[in-house]
Amino acid sequence: MSTEPEPMRPVRVDIDEALSANRANWDDRAAVHVASRDYGVERYLTDPGHVSDVAAEDLRLLAPHLPPSGLTGLDVVHLQCHIGTDTLSLARQGARMTGVDLSPASLAAARELAVRTGTDIHYVEAEVTTAAAVLGRMYDVVYTSTGVLPWIPDLDAWARTVARLLRPGGVFYLRDAHPFLTTVDDSRGVGADGQGDLRVAYRYFGDGWAQTYDEALTYTDGDHAGIEHTRNYEWPHPVSEIVGVLLGAGLRLVALDEHRTLPWQALPQMRPVEGGWELPGVQRDSLPVALSVVARRD
Repeated sequence: MSTEPEPMRPVRVDIDEALSANRANWDDRAAVHVASRDYGVERYLTDPGHVSDVAAEDLRLLAPHLPPSGLTGLDVVHLQCHIGTDTLSLARQGARMTGVDLSPASLAAARELAVRTGTDIHYVEAEVTTAAAVLGRMYDVVYTSTGVLPWIPDLDAWARTVARLLRPGGVFYLRDAHPFLTTVDDSRGVGADGQGDLRVAYRYFGDGWAQTYDEALTYTDGDHAGIEHTRNYEWPHPVSEIVGVLLGAGLRLVALDEHRTLPWQALPQMRPVEGGWELPGVQRDSLPVALSVVARRD
């Protein structure tokens, strides 16, 4: 296990090797996240109406593209669902939910949460670009949100998977960190004025390169001691690639928005606000921190 964080660096890597490392890392993260205050698992057990802040914001952005009854009665698949808090949140809005993730430990936690809350959710283990073949059916909504895109090596295969999963007329929804935000150095401190430098340090264009780092930490509060598989691989995807692969898969783009808030503190100078975290002062209007996309299969 590493004792000091390793700076992120570009590498060429075998995809299967990288996905295996990421799976082991997310298996370790699952127990840490279940125990963290940030995911707030206990609140889902004590409050039958509770939904995550992430899902609440996603539902606000998705609502104009849904029937008047919202998600009620719709078949929805949540790709890269992790421990299932957002999946459960959508089920509580009336959706018939399926969750997909590559981490068996994350899915075990998601299934336990569904059982303990008495919620019927179908969970399936699969790497995201194989989800259509593994599931073998179509859905009214394909949902994917926050912290997902960098873990996908082949975005073209991902978009084709999304298209195959959608019924005609179905809706795809994505919200994630803005690709340009992920180029900014997140290791720099905050100055006396409460702001930090917005200095580009990482790749914006992937061009087949992965970025790797070795770190025994995750993004939540609490004890991180259980993270023994510390190697991670991520892949940069610019906005043009995200939009391009969806169009190339035959989907019609119906909404694209850039946002000033994000569900987590991506940079040290970001401050908590209602609905997430935002940059301070003039930086708030200088750098988009999140991107959302809605597309439809005709």
